[in-house]
Amino acid sequence: MTAPEDMPLDWPGRAASRVIACAPHRWHAQIMGDGPTILVIHGAGAATHSWRGLMPILALTYRVVALDLPGQGFTRPGRRDRFGLDATAEDIAALIAQEGWAPLAVIGHSAGGAIALRLAELIPLSGVIGINAALGGFEGLAGMMFPFLARSLSMTPFVPSLFARMSGTTERVRALIGSTGSRIDDAGIEFYRLLVSRPAHVEGALGMMAQWRLDEFLARLPDIAVPTLLIAGLGDRTVPPAISERAAARMPQATYLPVEGLGHLMQEEAPDQTAALILPYLATIAGDAAERQRPD
Repeated sequence: MTAPEDMPLDWPGRAASRVIACAPHRWHAQIMGDGPTILVIHGAGAATHSWRGLMPILALTYRVVALDLPGQGFTRPGRRDRFGLDATAEDIAALIAQEGWAPLAVIGHSAGGAIALRLAELIPLSGVIGINAALGGFEGLAGMMFPFLARSLSMTPFVPSLFARMSGTTERVRALIGSTGSRIDDAGIEFYRLLVSRPAHVEGALGMMAQWRLDEFLARLPDIAVPTLLIAGLGDRTVPPAISERAAARMPQATYLPVEGLGHLMQEEAPDQTAALILPYLATIAGDAAERQRPD
């Protein structure tokens, strides 16, 4: 296994990193553990580091595969017009097929939750878990203006570098993380500072926001029959918990699980508690999958 050349030596999970070429991107993945495969997908603006506390716990029972989304973290994009929901899910599905991963379930945080459910429309899955899943659109004028502004910013050559210089301070990053309703440790703050100080990562995150469209996908939620657990931190100030509650009510096999005292980055601020919510659900769907495969 070889980590990306530009990855810091102290990056979480570096020993489990590998670079995988699968058109159109050069993916950064981390793979830990043995057993049924679980794919984990971070949210916009993050990277594999957001699973640094949870992933080793899950890897005691499962083979856990974490990806950096195209243009973010250490995944190098081959095409910058494929950062939206459909294109990202299609490219991940192609990567899964190439590597023969056959995941039992996909766990997605924030925007990664939407990608996880979109994957359920493309590949066989026994379950999906969303952590503060971003399953709502922008309302009114914001729905028209936000993607336009993000697209304009991402296409302006100096903006990612300027944003990286302005935002890549510990104080600004700490304030940004605090605004999500979560408190994470100093090491976590530093990993986010390193990310937002990288213009390529900023460009990738802005590109994703610019291309993010959910209306058609959200209209299909009642047709997505995969067993789904939507966990929502009641302290989340980025994705309101009501979004997960409404989405679960529209899906035929979805369960809404509210959690007191945790915010948007709950898998980072309380990995043990988050694992305790996830592992029983994974055990149930693994058992159901094994039962279906048993000969009559």
